Amino acid sequence: MRRHLWIASLALFALLLAACQPVAGPPPAAEQPEAPAPEKPVIGLALSTLNNPFFVDLRDGAQEAAEALGVELIVVDAQDDPAAQAASIEDLIQRGVDALILNPTDSDAIVPSVEAANQAGIPVFTVDRAANGGEIVSHIASDNVAGGRMAAEFLCDALGGQGKVVELEGIPGTSAARDRGQGFNEYMGENCPGVEIVARQTANFNRAEGLTVFENILQAQPEIDGVFAHNDEMVLGAIQAAEAAGRADEIVFVGFDAIDDAVQAVREGKLAATVAQQPREMGRLAVETAVKSLQGEEVPEYIPVPLALVTAETVK
Repeated sequence: MRRHLWIASLALFALLLAACQPVAGPPPAAEQPEAPAPEKPVIGLALSTLNNPFFVDLRDGAQEAAEALGVELIVVDAQDDPAAQAASIEDLIQRGVDALILNPTDSDAIVPSVEAANQAGIPVFTVDRAANGGEIVSHIASDNVAGGRMAAEFLCDALGGQGKVVELEGIPGTSAARDRGQGFNEYMGENCPGVEIVARQTANFNRAEGLTVFENILQAQPEIDGVFAHNDEMVLGAIQAAEAAGRADEIVFVGFDAIDDAVQAVREGKLAATVAQQPREMGRLAVETAVKSLQGEEVPEYIPVPLALVTAETVK
């Protein structure tokens, strides 16, 4: 009898113990991994040089646009060396950038790089300076021919239609040098026959070369009434040379780009005028145009950026 009571008690205890155990629920659902964030489009910007404030402004405008649009911008500097630019573009192609914005050091030398990008399926855009071949989606630049004519008209008027003028040319082979020179000489030939171009020499868009080249021209030319330089860096160097020779006051200087130093020279009366471009706007438009194209939008083949003339009257 006791044995039966003990077994019954043990069974009752087991039931009570089981009742006290928590009821197991269904296994927790597995956590779903977060979807990876979409990769940013990557745009390569190959600049001719960052030793020129003009192209520093262009880069800054491009970077501001890239940040605003959420794209990654890789900037490479060729330091005015076509071979270095070709190598840096090849590197960008190998990295698999989504688009390329090119500012050629040489409009002919850049063509193989454009064609390499075309073969890799990478859309190419040019800014400020054009490429002479390959497939370009869009070119963003000022009308340099119009700018050259604008400079010529000002200089012709300043000289009263008469005088001896020196033209300091940019890097041979660049579209900017070719187009600015074309516009300048066309206007002078058509509208200012009393002006004689007594010297025409390249100083490669460089201030130091502008100084040394113009030093030599000053020695060779006893009479110089005006100077047109294809950019401000060269004309500022020429002004330094003329000041050192004591001849600055007899010469009317006209530049191109309206970089900060040139605008200050206009304020000080050393530089008569400079054709104002908008490099920061060029950089912004180049990135915005590339992004629109990557998103499937149609973009114009040429996007002009307005010009203006900076003189003692307008600079105020």
